[in-house]
Amino acid sequence: QVQLVESGGGLVQAGGSLRLSCAASGSIFGIDGMAWYRQAPGKQRELVARITIGGSTNYADSVKGRFTISRDNAKNTVYLQMNSLKSEDTAVYYCNADRWVRNIRSTYWGQGTQVTVSS
Repeated sequence: QVQLVESGGGLVQAGGSLRLSCAASGSIFGIDGMAWYRQAPGKQRELVARITIGGSTNYADSVKGRFTISRDNAKNTVYLQMNSLKSEDTAVYYCNADRWVRNIRSTYWGQGTQVTVSS
C-alpha cells in the first residue's frame, strides 16, 4: 500500500499563491505518474496537473501558466505551486499516484486539502 499525505492548503486572497506538497510513503517501489486533482462543490473531480517519474508534465488548460507541478523523487514528494489564484480555483485538492508492479497498475489517493481563494 501507498500512503499519500497532502499539506499546504489554506485560505488566500485572489492573486495570491500557495504551494501544495504530497509525500508518498509505504510501498513506494514502482510509483510512476503523480498528479493533482481537484473537486469543487457540486462538480466532478478534475485533473489539474500530472508529472511522470521522468519529469514530463501536462496541465489542465485552466491552470496553464499559473500552476507548476514538480517532484523530488529522492523524497517521494510531489509539489504544486499555484500562482495568480482565482476564486474558481477554490476546491479540495487531491494527490494521486500510480504504481506499477508486475504490469499491474494501482492508483492511490490522498485525503485531500482544502484551498479557498477569496475574491
